[in-house]
Amino acid sequence: MPTVREIAEEIVAREGGYVNDPDDPGGATNHGVTIHTMRRLGLDLDGDGRVTTADVRRLTRAQAAEIFLRDYFERPGIARLPVALQAGVFDMQVNAGSNAVKILQRLLTRLGWPLADDGVIGPKTVTVAHAAASALPKLADSYGVARRDYYYALGDARPASRKYCRRRDGGKGGWIIRAEAFLPAPLHLSEAQHRARVAKWG
Repeated sequence: MPTVREIAEEIVAREGGYVNDPDDPGGATNHGVTIHTMRRLGLDLDGDGRVTTADVRRLTRAQAAEIFLRDYFERPGIARLPVALQAGVFDMQVNAGSNAVKILQRLLTRLGWPLADDGVIGPKTVTVAHAAASALPKLADSYGVARRDYYYALGDARPASRKYCRRRDGGKGGWIIRAEAFLPAPLHLSEAQHRARVAKWG
């Protein structure tokens, strides 16, 4: 099983380099770290007194991995969750912030362990997650499916986000591929299933 640091480095590799897509609410991003995160952390890398896209461009892979470890794994308390869930929730925390935990809380509620979906890994969420993981050996797979469903729902609600779910040729977009990277092959949607899921988008 990979270490947390190895998972962080995999996330950095998956995120890629600098992008500034106007359709992405995160704004300018490098190695998965957004300009909003850098401003929150006060990462003025060029020392000009402001955090701008120039600072985002200067961010290194090593710096990004450290940010992920500190601010997206340690600070939210992901280490308190069952080990089987940690990689998927960590990756989603980087991609979608506290929605990663909200997805888990809603999933656990649907499975019979009611929780408030507040996005916080508090004592009750920890206790319930461990109880559910003990009772349901495939809980991490269920989380991966719930995560994929979340991405599709974003596409349903926000046309500008559809390009992250569906490529121009109609195939699976980056978000769907990312979610399925944490699922065993039998749970991947076929191309036909994916196309049927997004057909209503036109």
